[in-house]
Amino acid sequence: MSYLDMELLRFTTAGSVDDGKSTLIGRLLYDSKSIFEDQLDAVEKSSRKKGLDHTELALLTDGLRDEREQGITIDVAYRYFATPKRKFIIADTPGHIQYTRNMVTGASTANLALILVDARKGVIEQTRRHAFLASLLQIPHLVVCVNKMDLVDYDEGAFDSVVQDFKAFSTKLNVHDVRFVPISALLGDNVVNRSANMPWYEGGTLLNTLETIHIGSDENHIDCRFPVQTVIRPHSDAFHDYRGYAGKVTGGVFKQGDEVMVLPSGFQSKIASIDTHDGPIKEAFSPMSISILLEDDIDISRGDMIVRVNNQPKVTQDLEFMMCWFHSEGPKPRAKYVIRHTTNEARCMIKKISYKLDINTLHRNEDDLDIGMNDIARVTVRTTKPLFVDAYRKNRHTGSIILVDEATNETVAAGMII
Repeated sequence: MSYLDMELLRFTTAGSVDDGKSTLIGRLLYDSKSIFEDQLDAVEKSSRKKGLDHTELALLTDGLRDEREQGITIDVAYRYFATPKRKFIIADTPGHIQYTRNMVTGASTANLALILVDARKGVIEQTRRHAFLASLLQIPHLVVCVNKMDLVDYDEGAFDSVVQDFKAFSTKLNVHDVRFVPISALLGDNVVNRSANMPWYEGGTLLNTLETIHIGSDENHIDCRFPVQTVIRPHSDAFHDYRGYAGKVTGGVFKQGDEVMVLPSGFQSKIASIDTHDGPIKEAFSPMSISILLEDDIDISRGDMIVRVNNQPKVTQDLEFMMCWFHSEGPKPRAKYVIRHTTNEARCMIKKISYKLDINTLHRNEDDLDIGMNDIARVTVRTTKPLFVDAYRKNRHTGSIILVDEATNETVAAGMII
């Protein structure tokens, strides 16, 4: 299997400040031999400068100078590494409450969330908040890392009490796969290598869990969705009549000969062939990038969607979604925004804010509808043209939107369609 064909796992980290997220990622990179000599030298020098007697592995991910100086993570830091079994992209996200939007950004494409819990403190408000955000963003797998086990003398009871508390809380959430690993990120126990200090723990190490967790069924392979990104017309003599519709499959399986329908026109046709960068294929599924040729000449452009005749998304101009607000200024009444959904774009206006969600208590506040940065609220918008949407819990690709400020071109919100 070549490096390019290896399966890719995207995961995000979450946890309270000083729970050791950056140290854990540093330890993963260090013990799996995924860092360069010069990176390690720089970190060792920084650690000595700070007067530490050990190498501060957290410095491997804290890329901003402010982060290194304050010893906290502010922005989302992406790190890439690979083992012989899988490729990984890590989004190291901040733990502070004022960076909720950064966590939403880092977690929106993740297959798995690592939630860190300090073995001494147990499940705290921040833990619940991050678990709730992971369930709101429909991250399919959660791994709860009970960190700093060295500071509780590797006590099995401390680990069990976190497991019980977290399980009791997670019954309220929409999370199906939760695993627990007792670790010490600082000393490397159960991160990449098995710990001799915890013979009572019979599960796999964190890296083993990341390498073996099954993610093939995380995509929706039932509802066929193909948002058209661009039309390919080479105009060369060899491909004089070629007209392919290129994009990324965001759901289902498309096969040569399938009957399909194009939205919004409603015209029907059959798939004549499917092309990829490496040549023609018989079938394609999410998340492959392909070009589809149809048997009939239909007028199709960017933003249209190819679907199955008997399995269509909802076509609507009124969208209701859970919104995380990113901007320092809240949404203005009757303000217009650009809404982006798959490859489609329209303008929209916020019609109604139903309630604001308190992510610490999960309480719905219908009295205070004043939206500020990092707030999560349920809103309804009206768009200038129909969009082809699914519920976010059914399909994360066709169920998510972003709002962009027309004047500044800044992304002001992200939303999960209900």
